[in-house]
Amino acid sequence: MAESILQRIANGDRNAVQECLDKYGGLVWSIARKLMRNPDDAEDVVQEVFVDLWKNAARFDESQASETTFIAMIARRRVIDKIRHSSRRISADSLDDVLLEPFTRSDQSMQISVEAEEAAKAMRTLRPEQQQVLRLSIVQGMSHQEIADATGMPLGTVKTHARRGLVAVREVLGVSGNLQEATV
Repeated sequence: MAESILQRIANGDRNAVQECLDKYGGLVWSIARKLMRNPDDAEDVVQEVFVDLWKNAARFDESQASETTFIAMIARRRVIDKIRHSSRRISADSLDDVLLEPFTRSDQSMQISVEAEEAAKAMRTLRPEQQQVLRLSIVQGMSHQEIADATGMPLGTVKTHARRGLVAVREVLGVSGNLQEATV
């Protein structure tokens, strides 16, 4: 069996670094953009993720997780760390928001919280395979192919679970419209 990209990085293969960027750059970027508000912060965190990956490539154990899952997990953790760190600092912009729009801001937060709870309940009505595929897609930012690689499911099965899961969630939530608007 061929060495993974991370194993090759750990062994000092400089070509593997570029392969890692080419293969996983989109995944890491999508995770960062989905979880971070500011595109500049997302770019910073993507760079930090790849630096972490290069420094810790030797920690990858393919018996524990696929390379894609390992990289997605590192990316998600780094993004969450960045968000926590930035939320500890009070910026002038956030202070202005609090002073100028205190009611609107809390109303929006409450509405988002209610909608998130409704969506979570709807997700729990799905079959476990559909839940897994949608979570990997929505939370981890993985593509259908990346989900297939990570789970071992055939690509067509992943697409079917994603589509049927979204349709079922929309039905539970009472949302109508074109499914293309919410493609995974």
